[in-house]
Amino acid sequence: MKTSIKVLAPLLLLLFACGSNPDQVEASVAPETDLEATPGLVDEADLSIQDLSLPDGFKVEVFGRVKNARSLAMGAAGTIFVSNRSSNNVYAVRDTNGDFKIDERFTIATGLTMPNGVAFKDGDLYVAEVSKLWRFKDIENNLSDPPSPELIYDDFPKDKHHGWKYIAFGPDGKLYVPVGAPCNICESKNEMYTSIMRMDPDGGNREVYVTGVRNTVGFTWHPDTQEMWFTDNGRDMMGDDTPPCELNRATAQGQHFGYPYCHGGFIADPEFGTKRNCDEFVKPAQNLGPHVAPLGLKFYTGDMFPNEYKGKILIAEHGSWNRSKEAGHTGHRLTIVEEKDGQGLSYEPFISGFLNAETNTAWGRPVDILVLEDGSLIVSDDLSGTLYRISYES
Repeated sequence: MKTSIKVLAPLLLLLFACGSNPDQVEASVAPETDLEATPGLVDEADLSIQDLSLPDGFKVEVFGRVKNARSLAMGAAGTIFVSNRSSNNVYAVRDTNGDFKIDERFTIATGLTMPNGVAFKDGDLYVAEVSKLWRFKDIENNLSDPPSPELIYDDFPKDKHHGWKYIAFGPDGKLYVPVGAPCNICESKNEMYTSIMRMDPDGGNREVYVTGVRNTVGFTWHPDTQEMWFTDNGRDMMGDDTPPCELNRATAQGQHFGYPYCHGGFIADPEFGTKRNCDEFVKPAQNLGPHVAPLGLKFYTGDMFPNEYKGKILIAEHGSWNRSKEAGHTGHRLTIVEEKDGQGLSYEPFISGFLNAETNTAWGRPVDILVLEDGSLIVSDDLSGTLYRISYES
């Protein structure tokens, strides 16, 4: 049984990919087990986990399956909320017996437009579409009967090009929301574009935090300095190996990170680079590989992994799409960055094997990362629709 929930957002006549009314959000009222929506809860028959390469002592297991699993958010009671970009749904999963396998999966909402962003604060779940933000109050106590969502805003740009959003609450209690460039490379007079914005949980006091950011789909905060770190996807059509994608550190409001004039801190854009000098902008803390499509990232704050991993930055690299066949794909892996005083010291693979280098085809594309209370990681993969648990045993 499903209940359609009418929400008050008649101002945007945005056509949903699924053809539904844009003012309708449908919420499930039972644990979701429909195999047409996603594979069995922990089925791994179609996965190639044996092909993954990890450092000694580390292990990857299937935590659960969720179709097109994208961004992750953890509830206060341990519920993991999972967005997707292509299937228009938001899910919640729970491991109720502590065996690190999900045994309940709920559909929180359907009929959304690219609901890539999820965040949790004070008992409430926040879900970001392309131009709208919804709040589901007291969600963990109502997973089987989700409440009618509250519309927080509905006036962000409607562009689907880089329009899907990653959202998260910062240490200041503000909700951070990026607005990507509506193009591969262009200038825009609208200050929302190529920015990371922030606002109060109710949508008030909205402001641009930093700008010159082409398309970030992942950010986090340093556990000690509380500074924001974010990934940024480099522009396309400059060749197989140019420009690098970026790992950036924001230390103050108003900083500019170079787009569309400068890439990687030193490469002038062939179309717009003559208008500004690269020295005007904040340089990346670490340049990443070309076209690796870095998305979610986390500082490792757990106690399970060896001590040398403490404080390092784990990055989910979704993988390239536009490199030539001869050059082969990049990304499709997890990488790890060591930083000191805000600058990267090293950048290395952590988990690889989602990409078959011989055939240049991928069976998995990492998206986001959570650090669990026991120190293990949950990593989402939107291609196979899987949540993996990464653990360590000495």
